Amino acid sequence: MTILALLVVAALVCFGLADYGFGRLGQIGVRRADRQTRLRCAAALAGAAAAAVYVWGLLNLGVAMLDTDDSGTDAFPTRPCRTASAPEAAADVVGHRIEYVPPRYICLRRSGENYATDDVPGFVGPGAAGLAATAALCALLAGMTPPASPPKPSGQ
Repeated sequence: MTILALLVVAALVCFGLADYGFGRLGQIGVRRADRQTRLRCAAALAGAAAAAVYVWGLLNLGVAMLDTDDSGTDAFPTRPCRTASAPEAAADVVGHRIEYVPPRYICLRRSGENYATDDVPGFVGPGAAGLAATAALCALLAGMTPPASPPKPSGQ
């Protein structure tokens, strides 16, 4: 249920920011927009991209959780915890944990160690964080940029 709520919120944020970024540039025009407007739109679009990457990770995490729930008699160890590269790692799995930031499916081992499965691509966490940092930097720069003054009439 948590994943569904996060998916809805992140998708709304993604579409809202993309609408602002593309809509504002579409109204003014890229060439006529001042620096502050361009930076605000860049911040919105980078934020939308960060939300989209996060949604992609949540979708993959949701599929892994569905695979866990639908295991039936083949439920232990859970299918996401079984790795072809290290089948011995799945032999002593005692449970699993879900992390939402960054989205990861963690398998817990009897020894106290754990490992993240590769159900959620590895680029999701760093990609979303990098795009969010870019959005924050653009927003910060847009706040520091003075608004453009109206052009002065040229004949006087």
